[in-house]
Amino acid sequence: MTLDGKTIAILVAPRGTEEPEFVKPREAVEKAGGTVTVVSFESGEAQTVNNDLDAGSTYTIDKTVDAVSASDFDGLVIPGGTVGADKLRGNEKTVAFVRDFFEQGKPVGAICHGPWTLVEADVLNGRTLTSFPTLKTDIRNAGGSWTDSEVIVDKGLVTSRNPDDLPAFCSKIVEEFAEGRHAGQKRSA
Repeated sequence: MTLDGKTIAILVAPRGTEEPEFVKPREAVEKAGGTVTVVSFESGEAQTVNNDLDAGSTYTIDKTVDAVSASDFDGLVIPGGTVGADKLRGNEKTVAFVRDFFEQGKPVGAICHGPWTLVEADVLNGRTLTSFPTLKTDIRNAGGSWTDSEVIVDKGLVTSRNPDDLPAFCSKIVEEFAEGRHAGQKRSA
């Protein structure tokens, strides 16, 4: 699969995003020929974590959610990390940015605690997905169906449980980004 000419946004919290869930999808998109833009709700640098405890590396934030829109991108990746995902879902502009990808039928990948932002964006009604197991009640309460699986693809939405699932997750996000818009991705009430 090639992503030549496609630009993918990867969300990152200023602190607390799980490093491998940020780095591995970025590498997969770039290896497939896509361009990655690192997006956050603050400018500057993001401090990642490993296993939610140990400090990871710092990465430059390319754009803030104030300076971009979903129409600027062909797809979106939402990494996990308990603290980082909680910060992303707590930012109204970030949640609106995520919702816009669904409104436009664009593919989205979310891993581990990343689906918390999808819950907050109210885009899970009638969808099947996976996540870190502690999110299953939140997903069900948001109208989604939770399954314990390495990777699930539902009409342009790709989800996985944790960093162990990254090979399958990365393969599927590249595939969905290459396919482009999905009519079934649009948010249902």
